[in-house]
Amino acid sequence: MRHWLRPWAPLSKELEELEKDIRRTFEEFFGRRRRVPAVSEEFVPLVDVYEKGDDIIVEAEIPGMEKENLTVKVSENSVTIKGEIKKEKEVKEKDYYICERSYGSFSRTIDLPTEVDSEKAKASYKNGVLTITLPKKQPEKKLETEIKIE
Repeated sequence: MRHWLRPWAPLSKELEELEKDIRRTFEEFFGRRRRVPAVSEEFVPLVDVYEKGDDIIVEAEIPGMEKENLTVKVSENSVTIKGEIKKEKEVKEKDYYICERSYGSFSRTIDLPTEVDSEKAKASYKNGVLTITLPKKQPEKKLETEIKIE
């Protein structure tokens, strides 16, 4: 009869069980459960902010919104987008299983990387994307004055 020597590891079995539990938890959370979109009480539009020539461009994804329900306010350093997505009708049919679309109001303020000329800002809304064009504030030209040397 052969006896094999094994290193003494009093916690190895418990650590293996803990590792299995952690793996199972992550697989359940990121696997099956993540296939269903997360439901949030507050809708916040996703934005891209980038520079294009002399302009700062802010693009916000706001699907299902009517442009009449949007408000955009611009200051020298930030843009605030507000809106309300309204649910047009409530479905009470017995064959209706899931309703995952968001409804309600939102407000999001985006800090800008540089000062902009808010008076010349423009906005357009097409195919669920709000595009705000913000001209960068031009540095004021300093007047040059020649002074007499005494």
